[in-house]
Amino acid sequence: MYQQGLALREKTRGFHLITTEILRAMPQISEIQAGMCQVFIQHTSASLTINENADPTVRKDFETWFNKAVPENDPDYVHTDEGPDDMPAHLKAALLGSSVLIPIANGRLALGTWQGIYLCEHRNYGGNRRLVITVWGN
Repeated sequence: MYQQGLALREKTRGFHLITTEILRAMPQISEIQAGMCQVFIQHTSASLTINENADPTVRKDFETWFNKAVPENDPDYVHTDEGPDDMPAHLKAALLGSSVLIPIANGRLALGTWQGIYLCEHRNYGGNRRLVITVWGN
C-alpha cells in the first residue's frame, strides 16, 4: 500500500484534467498488477470526477451546466460570508464528491479510452488544492 499527498497549484474556476499530475505523484502504480487507486480532495468547495479527456468543450459545458443548476446570489443562501461563489461551490462539491476510485490493471490506471480525472474548481479564487492518493494491490 502506498500513500502520497499532492499539492495542486491554484487553478481557475472550471474543470481541469489532473490525470498526469496524479500519475507523476504516484509512480508506484506501475508496480501493481491488480489493485485500486483512490484520489481524495481535502477541500469542501472543490471536487473530483472522471469524464471525457479529449474534447475541452465537455469541461466548458460542465461548468455551464453547474452554474445554471446551482446559481450564485440565491437569496435563500445563509452561508454567504465568503462571497457569492462560496455556498454554490459547497453544493457543487457535494453533488460531485470528494474522491474517485480507479482500478489498476497491469501497472496502469484502468481508465477508459476517453476518460480522465478532473479537479472541479468551484471557487473563483480557490487557492492551492491538496489531494491524498492511496494505491493498493499486488
